[in-house]
Amino acid sequence: MAGSDSSQRRTDNGVVTHLGGPAIVLVEPQLGENIGMAARAMLNCGLTDLRLVKPRDGWPNKDAVAASADASLVIENTRVYQTTKDAVADLELLFATTARPRDMVKRVVTARQATVELHDFATRSGKAGVLFGREAKGLLNDDVALADAVLSVPLNPGFSSLNLAQAVFAVGYEWYQYSDATPASEISMPKHTRPGTKQELIYLFEHLEEALDDSGFLRVADKRPTMVRSFRNMLGRADLTEQEIRTFRGIITSLVGKRKKRKC
Repeated sequence: MAGSDSSQRRTDNGVVTHLGGPAIVLVEPQLGENIGMAARAMLNCGLTDLRLVKPRDGWPNKDAVAASADASLVIENTRVYQTTKDAVADLELLFATTARPRDMVKRVVTARQATVELHDFATRSGKAGVLFGREAKGLLNDDVALADAVLSVPLNPGFSSLNLAQAVFAVGYEWYQYSDATPASEISMPKHTRPGTKQELIYLFEHLEEALDDSGFLRVADKRPTMVRSFRNMLGRADLTEQEIRTFRGIITSLVGKRKKRKC
């Protein structure tokens, strides 16, 4: 269903992507490159319903294809309309993006709040969309009047202007993040290793402490327990992998061996 589909697509490498989302309506976009970059930003965020109102340079547009960076799923399904009214006729919820105050009574929401409302609307199988204006002058008041609310992205008040693709990405990013399950923080682990076990870490502690005892570093008996705990705590915080532990122990062995050779 246009504007609210939340289907999934499996790519060649097996990654499942979430597609659909609200319709993105570009009103009288000028350059094909801008349309292409907006399409790329859309697919980055799982949005696929692109609608154009009277694109200045016509459609299809080879410059848009080149700038889309293979976002063909969006480009090939783009629809063109002669008026904004026609482009949004089937939509039931519509936001108009603008950073300028308008001489009309209209609810203003952030991209984050709009996303909450768009997702809620999509769960009820409603058709929704977001209007984006011309590169040079944005939306006309007649366009804004068609919307249920104005969508404004909070930015530096002294410099809040965005290009078309940036504006589309700002809205699309909030849409995608709303249901994204990516952990806020995680360790990127190469396939050839794994997190070190506590036993492996204890062997490292003992190996290091034995070497430090032999070198005389831990010669002050009453300070030794505190220093040992400090070493262990420091290495424990490092979240060493199995490979890193083996490398660390190899370093200790190498240093101890060189010291013994010098003594001989």
